[in-house]
Amino acid sequence: MHLLVSGAPQPIAPFSHATVAGDFVFVTGQMRGSFAEQTAAVMKNLQIVLEAAGSDWEHVLHCRIYLTDFSRYEEVNTVYQRWFPSGRLPARTCIGVTGLAGGADVEIDLLAVKR
Repeated sequence: MHLLVSGAPQPIAPFSHATVAGDFVFVTGQMRGSFAEQTAAVMKNLQIVLEAAGSDWEHVLHCRIYLTDFSRYEEVNTVYQRWFPSGRLPARTCIGVTGLAGGADVEIDLLAVKR
């Protein structure tokens, strides 16, 4: 099932906010301000989509973070870790890129399972 979620930013290209396949929830990368502001906005957008797909932060298995400036890595980590329950951090990949859609500096996507 493909989801377009009201309350989440509308896609800027031809894709869904998430795809639910069985118990798996694949959430499209979200982006949006400064590195800290973008990270907070991205995490909020991810939460909106997770909830619409029947999941939450406790059920996130893996995240991918894309950064246009790796010198901002710790700034992003500080905001990112606040969204997860204590001791419940998923596996993660962080990738340096030369650019992101919409001129964003931070993009995060994730894989979760349904509650």
